[in-house]
Amino acid sequence: METLTGIGTEDRKRLSELFRETRGTISVTDTAGILKITSTDAAKMLSRWAKKGWLSRVRRGLYVRVALESRTADIPLEDAWIIAVRLFSPCYIGGWSAAEYWDLTEQIFRTVVVLTTQKPRDRAPVIKGTGFMLYTISEKALFGIKPVWKGQVKVSVADPTRTILDMLTDPKLGGGIRPTVDIFLNYLKSENNNIQLLIDYAKQLGNGAVFKRLGFLLERYAPDQEAALNECRAQMTKGNTNLDPSLKADRLITRWRLWVPENWIDQKRRHSSSNGEN
Repeated sequence: METLTGIGTEDRKRLSELFRETRGTISVTDTAGILKITSTDAAKMLSRWAKKGWLSRVRRGLYVRVALESRTADIPLEDAWIIAVRLFSPCYIGGWSAAEYWDLTEQIFRTVVVLTTQKPRDRAPVIKGTGFMLYTISEKALFGIKPVWKGQVKVSVADPTRTILDMLTDPKLGGGIRPTVDIFLNYLKSENNNIQLLIDYAKQLGNGAVFKRLGFLLERYAPDQEAALNECRAQMTKGNTNLDPSLKADRLITRWRLWVPENWIDQKRRHSSSNGEN
């Protein structure tokens, strides 16, 4: 555990300049440019300040400021979203993290979901006690996002409709199909509900599995959405898909080409007189 110790006048002056000119994080490149020194000198300087407790190392070459009232540099991340932007860009905050932001869930998730064009080896890093789930997407999939401000740093977050789309693409981004459905139902009741936009986003993404899952859920929970249901039928691709790839599925809903767990069939029988599932 690093404890704060004193620094000289010159170091204090340089630190103050860095704090004024940076937003959220301080890197070796930032330091070299701002202080007009070499990258090697910048790296040594930051390391020295971290050892004295004035900075906290996030990852190699990246630091955050330690608040003056803190007695130690061993601090949790003040805002994990800012760190995500710095480490994983191009990226955006999505999945259950975006659902929390848009008040689509009351669940508290400790891990931050980040959709990134990077292909990291470690897809579940833990940085200073904060867990991240990294999910790789293509550059063309960077749409349906909105900028939000975290202090003085602009962060991209999936808009409500894109949040739903990502969970329909891979339910693990919502914590599995059960919480994903809960979030979807909250979306349907929210002022951000826009099924046509969801259809348009799904077409833009070009993932046929989305239409199978969406059609199945709309038929079950919003059967009055006839236009959207017709769109889902028209956009379905060949082949069968699992409702949730992480769950055992033993029943095939042929009209949606969707494998679902047996208990989903039983649930439907309890709540609806609909038939035709086999």
